[in-house]
Amino acid sequence: MILQEKLQILRKKNGYSQEQLADKLCVSRQTIGKWESGQAIPELYSLIVISELYGVTIDRLVKDNDECNVSLHNIADIDIVDVIQFLICAKQKTYSGYGAEVESCRVASHDLKYEDGKYFYYDTYLGGQNFSGEEAIWLEEKPIWCMNYSGRVIDEKFSGDFLKEVLHHVPYETPYRGPAIYQRGDYSYHCKVEGEFIWYHGYEEIFYLDKKIYECYFHGGMVK
Repeated sequence: MILQEKLQILRKKNGYSQEQLADKLCVSRQTIGKWESGQAIPELYSLIVISELYGVTIDRLVKDNDECNVSLHNIADIDIVDVIQFLICAKQKTYSGYGAEVESCRVASHDLKYEDGKYFYYDTYLGGQNFSGEEAIWLEEKPIWCMNYSGRVIDEKFSGDFLKEVLHHVPYETPYRGPAIYQRGDYSYHCKVEGEFIWYHGYEEIFYLDKKIYECYFHGGMVK
């Protein structure tokens, strides 16, 4: 496998468009296109950034021996687009979709799960007014993604139904909690995220009129 093929596979498997990758590398989309078509070769600085972004050594990017290709292929086998689509469906089928809880895996935990083909999703959390939990995805019985979250209800005006409504509108671009802004009546939801699906952290809050009544921190990424 040659460099241009590796660059294209890694970009697609990590869910980036050419435009998104260009923004991260501070180059033009045309430059990305030239790299992937073999018309140009990335400079050393760009190779360093690419290796850090994908978690692949520069040796594995530029060498074409069999050992390198096998290692790279194993990482690239995970299709981020498929994982995100499954995650969104899993979220809408479980907590935000009023899905039934399953048997607790820990004392007094609230557990929900969803399966579809080769993917398996599990959400488990402790507490109620103050809570902490974890969501995770397995691909063919191997863990590939995880998110931890911790939050609290600050005021009695909090509405669990409103939170579930928000989380049911989880966006593809940031498939962790809810959209950046969501409002219904006197309730408003705000969510800020930094990073990408492979490594990110964020914060969400709900207001009733001008008063904050709920907040939650979350972080996570791909695991391997």
